[in-house]
Amino acid sequence: MSDKKIIIYQLLPRLFGNKSNTNIPYGTLEENGSGKFNDITDKALDGIKELHANYVWYTGVIAHASLTDYSAYGIKVDDADVVKGRAGSPYAIRDYYDVDPDLAVNLKNRMKEFEALIKRTHDKNLKVIIDFIPNHVARSYHSYAKPKNVIDFGEQDELSKAFSAKNDFYYIPGQKFLVPQHEAKQTPLSVLEDGKFDENPAKATGNNVFAAQPKYDDWYETIKLNYGVDYQNGEKQYFDPIPPVWLKTRDILIYWAKKGVDGFRCDMAEMVPIAFWNWVIPQVKQTNPDLLFIGEAYNPKVYAQYLNEGKFDYLYDKVGLYDGLKKLIKNDQQADVASIKYVWQTESAGFGDKMLRFLENHDEERIASPGFAGKAELALPAMVVSATLGAGPVMLYFGQEVGEPAKGAEGYGGDDNRTTIFDYWGVPNHQKWMNNGLFDGHKLNAAQQNLRAYYSQLLKITTESDAVLHGDFFEVPSTGNMNNRMYAFIRYSGKQRLLIVANFDRTQTLGANISIPDEILKVKSSSPVTDLLTNKKLNIPAGTSIPVKLEPVSAQVIEF
Repeated sequence: MSDKKIIIYQLLPRLFGNKSNTNIPYGTLEENGSGKFNDITDKALDGIKELHANYVWYTGVIAHASLTDYSAYGIKVDDADVVKGRAGSPYAIRDYYDVDPDLAVNLKNRMKEFEALIKRTHDKNLKVIIDFIPNHVARSYHSYAKPKNVIDFGEQDELSKAFSAKNDFYYIPGQKFLVPQHEAKQTPLSVLEDGKFDENPAKATGNNVFAAQPKYDDWYETIKLNYGVDYQNGEKQYFDPIPPVWLKTRDILIYWAKKGVDGFRCDMAEMVPIAFWNWVIPQVKQTNPDLLFIGEAYNPKVYAQYLNEGKFDYLYDKVGLYDGLKKLIKNDQQADVASIKYVWQTESAGFGDKMLRFLENHDEERIASPGFAGKAELALPAMVVSATLGAGPVMLYFGQEVGEPAKGAEGYGGDDNRTTIFDYWGVPNHQKWMNNGLFDGHKLNAAQQNLRAYYSQLLKITTESDAVLHGDFFEVPSTGNMNNRMYAFIRYSGKQRLLIVANFDRTQTLGANISIPDEILKVKSSSPVTDLLTNKKLNIPAGTSIPVKLEPVSAQVIEF
């Protein structure tokens, strides 16, 4: 989609379509309800398109471990000792060839219901992204739905070997798995946690813990997949012949690509060897050359390597831009717009257009939560910067556009300022927009409606802007009474010139007379001077500078 900036709308089907507001902490599926694939209707997709999204990331689609009993459908019940929450983590995959039964109306037709959602999404000219979790699977992993010729993970492993390049898992020979110890906290799940989960020999835990008993804050519900790296012996690599895990995960990616999935968000991409990505991505793209591969990555030192050698299309910009903007949004004393400059000048220099920008996702705190900003509107200047700084994708997390506050403890995650991914739950502000399936926003108050309209207008600008998608970048030097809370830059192409200014200060009106360099003025533009966020024409005196004056916590996108 090189003709338009990529806008990704992330949602969890389990939460997105759930109309129940019972919200009992640790509540069961029957008590708290669950959204379904079928709840993501044409009207819901129209509402997502109003935000100018062109990709939908359906999070938690693939079958993962949970405590809901589907034994009547031939699926073995998972053990509470190794499941986080009642609904379970979407990142503890139980069957890579199946979809989550929670999301189906007719469980026997659950795959057909997901395929119908893919078709509905495509019919709305939207593309589909799902998660690929290459580093680990659930401790209960067993594929009931795999094609007949597929060999399951671990099925042919030699259990007596701690490491073998032919094994799918890592083992602790001679030791049984021990459930992690934790401070006794009584929850409704305590009666199910008997500490007797049977795994012998123990397998290494997903976050590279090679011990029979991981800690409670480890990813104890998952087991590490073996890509041919012997971590306990100097990280020696055994890539020839191709390890079995490489072949199995390639086939999984191709399986979903053939179902019409348009892209994969690759979980913890840095925990898997770059050599694997270099090998697998070109092969999977033979199925569809336009497939997107987005890597969740947190080490800026290897960004260039994962893009160039690893063949990723885009990487997360979490450690750089997100972390800097979060401090500005929270009004931290150490916050400084210099962090924005550092990102484009140093951290992602040369590949800023390959970075996915966001202010919320399932891992991060909600902007409107008490622990973050407490008010969604305080993030709008940061959202303007995120959306316009580069040509790479920008992402929204469902409910962000209506100020979802994530208040209270839902279950496993506790009161952590996040919308739970581990529990059955109704998401209050999002449900107001959903309006019992009408998806018309009629239950939103005026402030929530205005917030959604702001996001829609901003993303309309970015998807249509030639300067944002194809233009060059010029940072405006600090001048006037711009301080460390105001940032300005120019995006310009042969067709368009934009001055983007953002004031993060909560109390001061800031401004400056911003001089436009000669090389930018040479780019012809017949457009009147307009603030595109409000569509107001600005009365700017003729000359080579633009006076700007920004109220606290505000931004402008000025076309000139």
